[in-house]
Amino acid sequence: MNSITAAVATAPGKDFSLEEVHLDAPREDEVLVRIAGVGICHSDVAAREQHLPVSLPAVLGHEGAGIVEQVGPSVRHLSPGDHVVLSFLSCGQCESCNKGQPSYCLAGFLPQNFACMRPDGSKPIHHCGNAISSNFFGQSSFGTYALAKGRNAIKVRQDAPIELLGPLGCGIQTGAGSIMKALACKPGSSLLVTGGGAVGLAAVMGAVIQNCATIIVAEPHQSRRELALSLGATHVIDPTNSESLHEAVRAIVPAGVDYGFDTSAKQDVIDSIVQSMRPAGTIGLVGIPATNPNVSFNVLSLLALGLKVVGITEGNADPATFIPAMVDLFMEGRFPFDRLCKTYRLDQINEAVEENARGVCVKPVLIP
Repeated sequence: MNSITAAVATAPGKDFSLEEVHLDAPREDEVLVRIAGVGICHSDVAAREQHLPVSLPAVLGHEGAGIVEQVGPSVRHLSPGDHVVLSFLSCGQCESCNKGQPSYCLAGFLPQNFACMRPDGSKPIHHCGNAISSNFFGQSSFGTYALAKGRNAIKVRQDAPIELLGPLGCGIQTGAGSIMKALACKPGSSLLVTGGGAVGLAAVMGAVIQNCATIIVAEPHQSRRELALSLGATHVIDPTNSESLHEAVRAIVPAGVDYGFDTSAKQDVIDSIVQSMRPAGTIGLVGIPATNPNVSFNVLSLLALGLKVVGITEGNADPATFIPAMVDLFMEGRFPFDRLCKTYRLDQINEAVEENARGVCVKPVLIP
């Protein structure tokens, strides 16, 4: 058992607490990773605030990246010294996983990533002699080290800045994958993105790669609207200064947009997307609601316009292939996700969360 430093979520509304905890040695199919950097995602804060089914106290963190230090006997594709990005967990054996759709693993995304324990019920992190919730997304990477399965530790090229690559494991993968994989936006098409956070701006970068002709971002923070334009958005809208978002969209694309992509999970925003769509368009939803998980749709509008509404998990991406592809695009200068990132020390985690909530920082990355 290894002594490590980790940020522990103790109760809703309370700051993360930096603690010395003990981490198990890797089991048969696990790897021990020295964390070089870990992104903070909305899901981490949602889990701390109990908007997701995670029991506290817990070590969260699910956008880790680092260097492999030990591997279990059955892990054949990784060796100590390899650079890895940690992503979500899936079984790797079911029909969905075998078809390259691990985010829809038949073993269930929620139990594998939010149960915060191994399948046998054990928890790999201990604090003050007690096992605490860990194995979050198969990693719990808010610390100096993390255990992951060999399956969700994705080997990447060693000339890329490993300390910044963690967000590719979830938030950036979700945004870019939704546009490039789930919606598969066609060249020359039009796209509305609601929300200019890390997921929304990753969607913008994905839309540029897909050669979308019109990329509209609705975002209240001016700095994020400016960043969206610099990343390839063709138009931005401040929803707080627009009486009607859909009218602002149709002033740009009178017939409506081909694709809508929502990161907000807010009913009024989703209503506006529906009113912004052209016939036979597609709406993708990735936002996590803060309270009520239910949203409603005007069925007549969906029928009359022939709209498709799709829920998307992790961008429909297979991390084993999509994460290395994103790294390659980044190294080619075509996917500048690093422009979203601001680094903090691990002991600055609460400052990072607060600045992200205020819109000061798009994607906080903790450097242990």
